[in-house]
Amino acid sequence: MNIKEYLLAELNREVDRSRRALEQVPEGKSDWKPHEKSMAFGYLANMVATIPMWITMQIDQNELDIAPKDGQKFEMKPHHNSAEYVAALDQAAAGARKAFEKSSDEDLHANWQLKAGGTVVAEAPRYEMIQDTLGHWAHHRGQMTVYLRLMGAKVPAIYGPSADDKEFR
Repeated sequence: MNIKEYLLAELNREVDRSRRALEQVPEGKSDWKPHEKSMAFGYLANMVATIPMWITMQIDQNELDIAPKDGQKFEMKPHHNSAEYVAALDQAAAGARKAFEKSSDEDLHANWQLKAGGTVVAEAPRYEMIQDTLGHWAHHRGQMTVYLRLMGAKVPAIYGPSADDKEFR
């Protein structure tokens, strides 16, 4: 298995896991947070739904400036229910799969930079940055499942059974 196949398989597994979590999003809780320093649930769920777009950018671009000096160019569209979050996930995942289709292992070994205000804050081969994105995604999905539990929603089986979902997946 080459790097491209490995990362694509990882993406597909994480999409399925994220879908199960996003299907549990309760309506009317977008502004909910467990603590004043925590991010709002809607923002967190939106990140879980759209992180595959980061992979698309990592493959299609040589760099990304997350805080460009001339102002942010990307705005996250708010979603209001689980169906909208799942649709956003499907769209983001389709874009990442398409990007993988046209990439090669050689492309994935190329250097990639993350910048903030024009300053390089992270630099590594594309495949490493994509692996970090997959880990970042799992981290935020884990946060999201804690929020679900605290709000009284069901927590789906992700890597194994949960108190609400006894399936091994």
